[in-house]
Amino acid sequence: MCGVAGIFAGPRAEPPSLDELRRMIAMLGHRGPDGYGFYRDERVGLAHSRLSIVGLAGGFQPIHNEDRTVWITFNGEIFNHVELRRELEARGHRFYTNTDTEVIVHAYEEWGSATWPKLNGQFAIGLWDTVARKLWLVRDKLGILPLQFARVGERIVFASEAKALFAGGSVTPTFDGAHLAQVFTQWTVAPQGTVFAGVHMVPAGTALCIDQNLTVTEERYWSPNLAGDPALANLTLEEAAEALGEKLFDAVKLRLRADVPVGVYISGGLDSSVIAALVRWGKQGHVHSFGVRFADPAFDETPQQRLVAGFTGTEHHDIVCGPAEIQAALPDVVWHGEMPLVRTAPAPLFLLSRLVRNSDIRVVLSGEGADELLGGYDIFKEDRIRRFWARRPDSALRPQLLGRIHAFAAMNGAKDSRLWQSFFRRGLTDTDDPFYAHRIRWANTAWTLRLLAPDVRAACDPARMEADILAHLPEGWQGWNPLSRAQAVEMDSFLTPYLLSSQGDRVAMANSIEVRYPFLDPDVVDFCNALPPRLKMLGLRDKLPLRRIARDLLPAEIGHRPKRPYRAPMTTALFGANAPEYVRDLLSEQMLSRYGLVDAQGAAALAAKAHRQDGRMAGEREEMALVGVLTLQMLAHAYHDTFRQRASDRLAALEGTPIHVLEDRVGADHHSAERAA
Repeated sequence: MCGVAGIFAGPRAEPPSLDELRRMIAMLGHRGPDGYGFYRDERVGLAHSRLSIVGLAGGFQPIHNEDRTVWITFNGEIFNHVELRRELEARGHRFYTNTDTEVIVHAYEEWGSATWPKLNGQFAIGLWDTVARKLWLVRDKLGILPLQFARVGERIVFASEAKALFAGGSVTPTFDGAHLAQVFTQWTVAPQGTVFAGVHMVPAGTALCIDQNLTVTEERYWSPNLAGDPALANLTLEEAAEALGEKLFDAVKLRLRADVPVGVYISGGLDSSVIAALVRWGKQGHVHSFGVRFADPAFDETPQQRLVAGFTGTEHHDIVCGPAEIQAALPDVVWHGEMPLVRTAPAPLFLLSRLVRNSDIRVVLSGEGADELLGGYDIFKEDRIRRFWARRPDSALRPQLLGRIHAFAAMNGAKDSRLWQSFFRRGLTDTDDPFYAHRIRWANTAWTLRLLAPDVRAACDPARMEADILAHLPEGWQGWNPLSRAQAVEMDSFLTPYLLSSQGDRVAMANSIEVRYPFLDPDVVDFCNALPPRLKMLGLRDKLPLRRIARDLLPAEIGHRPKRPYRAPMTTALFGANAPEYVRDLLSEQMLSRYGLVDAQGAAALAAKAHRQDGRMAGEREEMALVGVLTLQMLAHAYHDTFRQRASDRLAALEGTPIHVLEDRVGADHHSAERAA
């Protein structure tokens, strides 16, 4: 992985400044600590911070084609670069590096914008076509890697992270109230937004083409198709498992391609365990695995992690995460994530990626994506039960099925209580609602909105939130079966903007670690999407083909294990007698009033309650509200009070790091100027 940044100046703007490019890319040193490269002409400036994974020698970017008419700054990996390179060489292209990056510029020469669907990888691309005078900003099919941009007068600036845009000096970090409210409702901002006003995200599976007049044309080159393939309608479970196993093994082998060691995450659940087993099949020699242990047994999965590590023969490393560790990590998590959080779950993953780095591993494989593809989440099961209940809304027995997926309710007798059933009864018969599966979760989280300042709450527009998601869902998706519809919404509104960002790229790249996702391989995704619902979920039994695969790879205890959502301690880790000083400071009435983003009186009262009760709150909604307010305060503090000093420190750190100006056509001839800057 790497960091990318750039500037496209319109016809009436000054050429991009090398100083501005330096300031921008300096903020992305964590994404690429191995060196920096620049390209500049009278209209476009490209910058790159490098994390060396493939083509360690001679791979400094930006990289160009044979006649230096196409230039690219690239973040990511193209896993099928070997096959594409072979094809391009057969067509006459000549390469000067061994990188996967160079494959993209030659592919663009050969196929133009038809290149993007051919790329099997995770990527964010800034590509400048000097002949057509077009800048392309392209993001991978599922949005594994971030790419943000902003229009500022006669210029467009782009970067992997918003902090680079702000460091350049032309974009000011101002919060978008409507998008903050969206985080406090849906946990994140859907697909084309950020919490910063005027800063946009290139949507997943999308290429933006920007011409010399700065006109932006959006091309959606891929979207998930869950309509089902008639050719697979009669597939048996055994056949589905065999086909999925082959595709998944191929995906793992592709993601083991690297010129540095590759490890694997083991959570103790089914998905990561299958990936760990396949890694042992596909990789010769030593394999390192990594896992998070929790001091609180309510969150801990140590026995299952060690069982899998022992069974697969990996050398396992783990960290123990308790309140002190979460407290220490959370400010860094918020700084790198650039978004408030209503959960602390990203903090342990930040610490885990640090453990990977300290173990001299740069790349790890993860099991993320299987739940979205194969119906593994409780939200899909709730949807099925509620639709069954909706056929007889007065039934007293049907809602009790919810106790099968919410074991706490069954144990406590809550499944029989009117309060608990009324929670799931909301909108019960509105089965045509496009967000039927997600409505309850969003309504539950929206309770936290009461702690935002009145003007921020006033910016909350539920219709806009839903329109943002609807605009990016595939054509014809509302004609799909209920499970497929729910899966499509989950991928678009949660997998890409939250799991692959807050719990994925941002916390890993904060420690210069690249995470790869075999379940998100295009062939695996397309196959799972094409399966009929009965092969994903039978009754309330989920991920059927994957469980069948696990039967041959893992102990039965793992293969049969029910889904256990990944969670981390929240207010019990942050409030009470051992609360860190920054919590008390940021949630004091003075600081709550300082940024004008929260209801100071309400937030202070809830924080005081949490301190009195050592963080033991009445319910999850209160916990999410407090974590949301705290991390919003952290974000405001980082981007309003300390940003200038952070940017100065990062620019100073640039000195002494290899810097290459690959070409500078402003005020010089057009010959190569590769040199130390």
